Amino acid sequence: MRIVMKFGGVSVKDGENIYHCANLVKKFSEGNEVVVVVSAMQGVTDALLKAAHRCCSEPSAGFIKMFIADMMKRHYEAIEYAVRNDEIKAKVIAAVERLLDELEKVLLGISYLGELTRRSEDYIVSFGERLSAPIFSAALLSLGVDSVALTGGDAGIITDRNFGRAKPLPGVYTTIRNRLEPLLTIKKTIPVVTGFIGATDDGSITTLGRGGSDYTATILAAALDADEVWLWKEVDGIMTCDPKYVPNARVIPEISYQEAMELSHFGAKILHPRALEPVMRKNIPVRIKNTFNPDAPGTVIGPTTKDSSEIVKALSLIPQAGIVNVSGAGFDFAEIMSEVFGRLAEERVNVIMVAQSSSELNLSIVVDIRDLEKAYNALKSLENGVIKVEKIPYIAVVSAVGSGMAGTPGVAGKIFSALGKNGINVIMISQSCSEYNVSFVVDGSDGVNAVKVVHDEFGLGN
Repeated sequence: MRIVMKFGGVSVKDGENIYHCANLVKKFSEGNEVVVVVSAMQGVTDALLKAAHRCCSEPSAGFIKMFIADMMKRHYEAIEYAVRNDEIKAKVIAAVERLLDELEKVLLGISYLGELTRRSEDYIVSFGERLSAPIFSAALLSLGVDSVALTGGDAGIITDRNFGRAKPLPGVYTTIRNRLEPLLTIKKTIPVVTGFIGATDDGSITTLGRGGSDYTATILAAALDADEVWLWKEVDGIMTCDPKYVPNARVIPEISYQEAMELSHFGAKILHPRALEPVMRKNIPVRIKNTFNPDAPGTVIGPTTKDSSEIVKALSLIPQAGIVNVSGAGFDFAEIMSEVFGRLAEERVNVIMVAQSSSELNLSIVVDIRDLEKAYNALKSLENGVIKVEKIPYIAVVSAVGSGMAGTPGVAGKIFSALGKNGINVIMISQSCSEYNVSFVVDGSDGVNAVKVVHDEFGLGN
């Protein structure tokens, strides 16, 4: 089998975890061809982002020195535990020191200029994966497994120049195959590729969007015609709901691409929303596995699932979101919609859900709570005496997903009847044409209770 394995930030959060994951790779590489994709160590990407913004707004050489020292300490400790060969350890320490020297110079440059472009931001946050990949590769080498660390650009992930949310260019799959195939088939080497990052054709580092390491893994899998993608997480698989909200949630053995995409869009922290696109074209299964319970079968995401008596398969909850409401009378609705979404796209606002009244007098847009003020300010200037723009904070979005909903009458009625019996008011409703999804908005204080009620109504914990 040819397998692309991706390890997230929690899986590689420290030296002990990296060593554990390297042993997993060694175990599963026997008789298989394996490509590894790694995220940054847990919390590192956020720390880099905060440091970059602080250097821009509050220049301080002292802060930069302390930040680099802290990064060195954390990665050095990881190397000490994960790399069990002194010669290999010395080489990876030297590589990490070179990267941190480079990072220090970039942060000083940001401080001097007082400016942080999207291109510079991508360059800075890329250091998280660029530091973790050599350590993971060194851990494999110290276990006697031949390995080489590569950046996304080295591996052939060439993207456009949309910094912060870059997309692979046409023809990228051929480039990746030409670069990685010889490593797998001739050199019998395990490439350890940085997740999340790519490069433009002139070598500028780009990022694929937060959570983009999943996307990296599926791009590589599609290019290499892999048999499976394994996404190693800290859970046993995709669950009927987040157990943090519903304690009796259970693992789903298999789920379709479409169902998984619906869940990920509406807040289920399964995988990057775009991650399934590359593998869907080639019908490559994606398996969610638990790093800390590797023998559990996990969840398989594939083109279709076996017939199931379950109408609703899983629920997701976005506990904190907001609504921007555009209303009025006597305007061209198509023109207003074009203007609204153009402005939101320009401000890079993540739109979660949209609903309009049949009278075309009202357009409601659900956005991430962090984007609410930005969205409201972008649209506020549309007000002209006829058009009114309002914002509603502190709402929650619940989404019920399942292929069994298609063509089954009474699903929405069952959901809203259960909510009504429990005194939960529905503010807004949306359903996809595929009938795989019914989503609704409730007050933020009702979100967790709403998801519990629907979970129980459909017996998903049984």
